[in-house]
Amino acid sequence: MTYRVLVTGGAGFIGSCYVRALLNGELGAAAPAADAAVTVLDKFTYAAHPANLPSGDGRCTVVEGDICDADPVRGLVAGTDLVVNFAAETHVDRSIRDGGDFVRSNTLGVETLARACLDARVPRLVQVSTDEVYGSIAHGAWDESAPVAPSSPYAAAKAGGDLVALSCARTHGLPVSVTRCSNTYGPRQFPEKLIPLFVTNLLRGRQVPLYGDGRNVREWIHVSDHCRAVHLVAERGAPGEVYHVAGDTRLTNRALTKLLLELLGAGPERIAHVADRTGHDLRYALDGGRLAALGHRPRVPFRAGLADTVEWYRDHPEWWRPLLPD
Repeated sequence: MTYRVLVTGGAGFIGSCYVRALLNGELGAAAPAADAAVTVLDKFTYAAHPANLPSGDGRCTVVEGDICDADPVRGLVAGTDLVVNFAAETHVDRSIRDGGDFVRSNTLGVETLARACLDARVPRLVQVSTDEVYGSIAHGAWDESAPVAPSSPYAAAKAGGDLVALSCARTHGLPVSVTRCSNTYGPRQFPEKLIPLFVTNLLRGRQVPLYGDGRNVREWIHVSDHCRAVHLVAERGAPGEVYHVAGDTRLTNRALTKLLLELLGAGPERIAHVADRTGHDLRYALDGGRLAALGHRPRVPFRAGLADTVEWYRDHPEWWRPLLPD
């Protein structure tokens, strides 16, 4: 029997990794790669890349479209076994300049998708979200009962989408779970986020723009571990619940910058200290116990994954150079 999956936002960084891993049978024993049929719905905005998706694989169908457009979304969700929503505007700096697209995609888009899944009686929906919905935490780690307190329009729009999805579970019985992940890194990430931005700047002989004093603390998880977690929740997670996908490495941005400089043979003179971002959260930390109880364990050690990511960008300038201004 064919296992039909709709992946929204499937041409982006994390979504495309999920698609490739699903088709390659890398997401666990219950992910039937040989019988999978994946449909990718993507708006193909600046951060989506057609080359992220497998070419010539008849099991993968790519549709250009927007999750806010109800009619095509209804047609695509009909008959699917699983819908995974990666579709989102994600860059905090862009949301601070103009949050309209973020609210539209990250909140209204989730409502459109959830309604279509309800009408089509889709057996399973996973809403992929972020730790940023909680704001900043001075000590300890958030568990899934923590209240949302977003600091940026991006995080607020993601929190709105999560709440819409969870309300549909409570009110209508929609079989949806929400995953909230720490900072994700790896190959094919658009070079506006910290790691790919700093790596590509260093490869081009440029400085790296470090916000403020660099004391902001983030958790990090490799994109392949993130995707395994999302699929585990799709298979074993309880509808109406939130699951944290916690990274196993916490670093200040300053410490991370030092590691990247070392990997690329650059010195501290390549750091350009820039004015801090407005409303910049100081520290994120997730308690991943609920997901660990389902069997999730990150497999990629951070330093090895970071070194492999640097090498990928070093070896694939044809992928990222056309995305950057001169």
